[in-house]
Amino acid sequence: MNLSFHQMADPMHQFEVKKLFDLNIAGLDLSFTNASFYMLLGVALIIIFFGLAASRGKLVPSRSQSVAEIGYGFVADMVRGAAGEEGLKFFPFVFTLFFFVFFANMIGMVPYAFTTTSHLIVTAALSLLVISIVIVYGFYKNGLKFLKLFAPAGAPWPIYLLLVPIEIISFFARPVTLALRLFANMLAGHIMLKLFAGFAVQLFGAAFAGAVALSAVGLLAFTMGVALNALELLVAGLQAYVFAILTCVYLNDALHPVH
Repeated sequence: MNLSFHQMADPMHQFEVKKLFDLNIAGLDLSFTNASFYMLLGVALIIIFFGLAASRGKLVPSRSQSVAEIGYGFVADMVRGAAGEEGLKFFPFVFTLFFFVFFANMIGMVPYAFTTTSHLIVTAALSLLVISIVIVYGFYKNGLKFLKLFAPAGAPWPIYLLLVPIEIISFFARPVTLALRLFANMLAGHIMLKLFAGFAVQLFGAAFAGAVALSAVGLLAFTMGVALNALELLVAGLQAYVFAILTCVYLNDALHPVH
């Protein structure tokens, strides 16, 4: 088996971070990688899409303007529903976060593209940004009253000995679960897609070589691959929504720490 075929069949090869060009500043490796390129591509596509939609605003909206307005309203309703009217001050942040994750997920569905959200370092950075904003704004707005988040009102005082540690652990587990959920879903989905695609190619190749009986199995693997591709498209959009709605829920705790 030659190297190119091995790379094509290897389900983990698609996640390899590669340097596009070296960049060293004061001994610090700041090389530009394929991960950096696809993150910048996602940001550029978001700016171009919403920029074009906003620049061609009409009373009777075009298709691009309609999609942009639907996206704007969708995120606004999400923030309003999870964090109230006061939460709309975080709308630009949630809007940017939602569409960054959404575009990154969708770009990863393009064959031979790179899925940045399938890397834990990317999802961890996003989740740490979210929890940092929650903590900083929570103390900025509420002062020490923010700590009431860890001590729900109305419980008998002996219960707090158990309840407060559980609430603290639960709070600091949020960035971990937020990062792992997005990372694991995108990683597992792309591995399954690559495996079924690889099975289909190998089985069809064996069928052409004379093992006709394997063609039916190859067709089944191909069908499963198509079905998984459709499912992964759904998951890509759903995970962007889950990441954004949980961000809104956590921001609501910073706005209203009292249970």
